[in-house]
Amino acid sequence: MLKTVLMVLHVIVCLTLIFVVILQSGRSAGISGEIAGGAETFFGKNKARTLNGMLGRMTTIAAVVFVITSLALTIVW
Repeated sequence: MLKTVLMVLHVIVCLTLIFVVILQSGRSAGISGEIAGGAETFFGKNKARTLNGMLGRMTTIAAVVFVITSLALTIVW
């Protein structure tokens, strides 16, 4: 029972992680992206409230949950 629940949770986290990473914008957005990215770094106080900031936070959370479920499945299996 526990193994099945962990497996389902693991698959959901895997799909969420893939989906969130695909939604993020690329790092190389050309020269205009570099200028805007630099300005965003120095002057952007609410970077976590942007879509990319939220997706970055979701990626971190999903990656941590992925590692935890992977370890739990290894122990239970």
